[in-house]
Amino acid sequence: MVQFHALALLYEIKSHDRLAISKMVTQLARGPISSPCAACLLIRYISSSLAGWRGESTASSVERAAYQYLELSLKDRSEAVIFEAAKALCSMPGADDRDLGPAVASLQLFLSSPKPPLRLAAMRALSRVSTARPAALVKCNDDMEALISDSNRSVATFAITTLLKTGSESSVDRLMKQISSFMTEISDDFKVVVVTAIRELCLKYPPKHQVLIGFLANFLREEGGFEFKSAIVDAIVVLMHAVADTKETSLFHLCEFIEDCEFTALSTQILHLVGSLGPATRAPARYIRFIYNRIILENSAIRAAAVSALAKFAVRVPALRSSIKVLLHSSLRDEDDEVRDRATLALRFLGGDLSSCMQRPDHESNLRSPTEEVSESCAVADAPHSTLSVDMLFKPLPLSFVELAGALRQYEKVHGADNEDAILSYSTLPIADAVASTKRVEVPSRSGLKPESNCTAFYKIPEIATLGPILRSTASAPLTESETEYVVSYVKHILEHHLVLEFSVMNTIQDQVLQDAHVVLDSPSDVYQITTILRASSISCGETGTCWVALQRSGTIPDSVGIQFEAQLKFSVVEVDAASGELLGDEDGFQEEYPLEDVELNIDDFIEMV
Repeated sequence: MVQFHALALLYEIKSHDRLAISKMVTQLARGPISSPCAACLLIRYISSSLAGWRGESTASSVERAAYQYLELSLKDRSEAVIFEAAKALCSMPGADDRDLGPAVASLQLFLSSPKPPLRLAAMRALSRVSTARPAALVKCNDDMEALISDSNRSVATFAITTLLKTGSESSVDRLMKQISSFMTEISDDFKVVVVTAIRELCLKYPPKHQVLIGFLANFLREEGGFEFKSAIVDAIVVLMHAVADTKETSLFHLCEFIEDCEFTALSTQILHLVGSLGPATRAPARYIRFIYNRIILENSAIRAAAVSALAKFAVRVPALRSSIKVLLHSSLRDEDDEVRDRATLALRFLGGDLSSCMQRPDHESNLRSPTEEVSESCAVADAPHSTLSVDMLFKPLPLSFVELAGALRQYEKVHGADNEDAILSYSTLPIADAVASTKRVEVPSRSGLKPESNCTAFYKIPEIATLGPILRSTASAPLTESETEYVVSYVKHILEHHLVLEFSVMNTIQDQVLQDAHVVLDSPSDVYQITTILRASSISCGETGTCWVALQRSGTIPDSVGIQFEAQLKFSVVEVDAASGELLGDEDGFQEEYPLEDVELNIDDFIEMV
C-alpha cells in the first residue's frame, strides 16, 4: 500500500502540470511496480491521460509506451491488474480491432471464471466495446451464450444485450428462443435493456422483423410495469417507421394489446397512432372494432381518443364514413364533456345529421343536449363541411402552440389588436422562435457576442440533436477577458446522459482568419468522456463562430459536479489583407493554440430556475 499512496500523492502534486504527469507516467511504466493496487492506479492515470496527449507532438511516443505497458500488464499475476489493463486498452482512443485483440482475449478468459465479480466486470467491459466495435467480440459469442443461464441476473443481462449486438443474422432465431425463458426471471429494469437491444437488432437485420416483432408482441401481453410496456410500444413504433413491412403487423399487435391494457397513456398513444396510420393500410376496416370497443369499455380519456381516431378513419376512408357516423352518434350522449364535444364536432364537419340527438326522452327533458352545449361553446357553421374544415380538425397545425402564441403577439404589435382591416392567416403571421431566449450574462461591447437561441442552434446540428432534450441551459460565461484578441464564452447544456458545451469564439484581429477552430478539454475525472467535437470552419475579423463539445456522463449527478476541465482553443491562422480580404500567405495557414480559463461544473448547473 506504500506504493499506492505514494503514487496518488505524487499525481496530486503534479496534477496541474501536464508535462510532468506525462514524464511521471512514462518513467513509472518502464519501472517495476510490485503493488497490484499501485499498478491499477497507474493504469487508470494512463487511461485518463491518453485523451489529453492526442494531438500533441509527443503523443505518438507516449501512446506507444503506454500501450506497451498496458499490454505487458495483461500478463500480470493479479486479476485486478489484468482487468484494469484490458479495460484501459478497450477504451484507448483510436484503437482498432487488432489493438483490442489481446484485451478481448483476456476478458474472454474471465467469462469462464468461477468468481461472479470477475464475470460481471468482464461482461460489462465487453458490453461497452460491443457498442462501437461488435466485430471484435465475435470470437466471444460461444462463451457469452453460456452466460445466458448464469445465476447472476446482471451477468446474464449483459450477455444477452451484448450477443444481440454481436450476433449474426443466422443466430437471431436461436437467441430469441434462449431469451424467452430468461425474460420471465428478471426485473422490469433489465427487461427494458433487453427490449432496447432487440430494437437495435431489428434495425440491423430488417429481414428478421417478423421474429423480433412477434417476440416483442408476446411480452407486450405478459405481466409488466408501465416502463416495460412503454419501452416495447416505443420500440414497435420506431420499427414501424424504419421498416415499412412491419407497419400492418405491428398495428394489429398494438390493437390487440389495448384490448387488455391498464395504462391510459399507452392506450391513447396507440389510438392516435392507429388513427394516423390505419386508414392507409390495405384493410382499414379491421381496426374499427378495436377502436369502438374502447368507446364502450374504457375511461373518458381513452373514449375521447377513440372518437378522434374514428373521425380520422371517416375522413380518409369514404367507404367507411356512413358506418362510422352511426358509431359516432352513440357518443353524443356520453357522460363526459370532452367525448361529447369531439363527437359533435366530428359529425358536424363530416356532414352528419344531429337533429336526431335533439329529441330527448321525457325524463331527460330538464337536461341540455350535448349539441346545444357545443353550439354555445363553439360556433360551428350550419353550411356543409368543407375540405378546409376537415383539414383544420384532423391535420396538425403548421406550427406549434408556443410558436403560434409568439407569432400572434408580434402580429398585434405590428397591426394592433383592434385593426379590423388586417387579414389574419398563417401566411400573414410573422415567424416567432419556439424557445424563449435563455437569459445571458452580457459581455462587454467589444466582444459583440450575440448568438441565437441556445436551444434552437442545438437542435439544428444533427450530430448532437439526437442526444436528447435539453433539461437546462446555463447563462453564458466568459473564458477570456473582453480586451483579448480572441474573445471566447461558453454555455453549458445539461442533458439526461450528456453534457454539451457551446463555445462562441470572436476574432478581433483584422489581418487574420481563423479556420477549424475548436476547443480541446482535459478532464481529471473519468466521469465524462468526450464523444463529439464540432469545429467552426472559418471566423473572419468581427465575426463570431460557434464550436461544440459533447461529453457523455457515466456517473451520477453528485459525481458530476465540482469538476474543472482545462480548456484550450486550437485553430489555424490564415493571413489576409485587412483592407481587401485577399489571401496573403499559405491558404492552409499555421497551427495556433490559445489558452482559456477552466470550464467548471457546479451544482447549480443541474438545478432548473423556477
